[in-house]
Amino acid sequence: MTDHSEPTAADAAEPTGRIVLLTTSHRVAPGVLSWPAWQTLHAADRVLCADPGHPQLPYLREAGIEVAFGSPDAHELVEACAGGRTVVVLLAGEGDRRLTDGLARLAGSGRVSMPDLELLPGSYDLPGARLLDLVQVMDRVRRECPWTSRQTHRSLAKYAIEEAYELVEAIEDGDREELREELGDVLLQVVFHARIAEDADVAGEDGEDGEEGAEAFSIDDVAGALVTKLIHRHPHVFGDAEAATPEDVSAHWQRTKAVEKRRESVTDGIPVGQPGLALAAKLAGRARTGGVAVELPRGEGIGYELLALAARAEAAGTDPETALRAAARAYRDAIRAAEGVAERDGR
Repeated sequence: MTDHSEPTAADAAEPTGRIVLLTTSHRVAPGVLSWPAWQTLHAADRVLCADPGHPQLPYLREAGIEVAFGSPDAHELVEACAGGRTVVVLLAGEGDRRLTDGLARLAGSGRVSMPDLELLPGSYDLPGARLLDLVQVMDRVRRECPWTSRQTHRSLAKYAIEEAYELVEAIEDGDREELREELGDVLLQVVFHARIAEDADVAGEDGEDGEEGAEAFSIDDVAGALVTKLIHRHPHVFGDAEAATPEDVSAHWQRTKAVEKRRESVTDGIPVGQPGLALAAKLAGRARTGGVAVELPRGEGIGYELLALAARAEAAGTDPETALRAAARAYRDAIRAAEGVAERDGR
């Protein structure tokens, strides 16, 4: 029968050893561990793991590291370190609260000569790692949700517009918490459409999305194309070109885009379905930066007056759509004040 009595101060002369709690991230490929982690694993007197299905185990075996299975409590783990031994505990992704709490209680009791305790990250998340979780969750929702599994690019198109406007509103309100949420909603649209595109061949069979025979692509293809585009359009960052001002950057961008798109006109690629003021300003900006000398069309009616205002605002560096929206919001608040209605959400 094993004696689990607590080590006492009388045992202090004996080396107390070392406990290493080794953590790994499920967002990093199994077997990709830090050099300190591999060194510690090879040098350990004992390596323990509670989960026989831990994804790191095949790679540890391949590296010649023997792993014992078990779930020792804090007392047992301290005893296993007696004589100066090093014991590594390979934790699951969510950790082992029972074990860590037990070790903390023993250390705080003052009655136990504790081994050295170390939390060693064998692998850890890099910036953007949670995007991998998003892709996995979206994939499962697409497969198992009755509503999500039936959506197409066309059925979702209206949501992309709605979420973009809600993002703009959060920016204009200056609400950081709302901004974070709305950015997530816009990102959802990107990941959702990319996931639908993986099913392009299947979704196109009924012709609903107009994709019959279309080649499938994934979020990795979307991200890869974007990376290539950003590098190509920033030669002043990734190449030898120079750009001292924002105007220089814009000129680089437009020249590169024109070559990429093989556009015949500076107006190519401008979506005419956008709000009128934004469309007018975009056209004026393209003509100005493209060096196209053209008079504004003249005619009767408010439309031509608005066109002239939009062009004037764009030339002055003002987005007329944003300016009008700000004025309209002030008008809305004035109306509510005249009605005796409190401002929305305290604003």
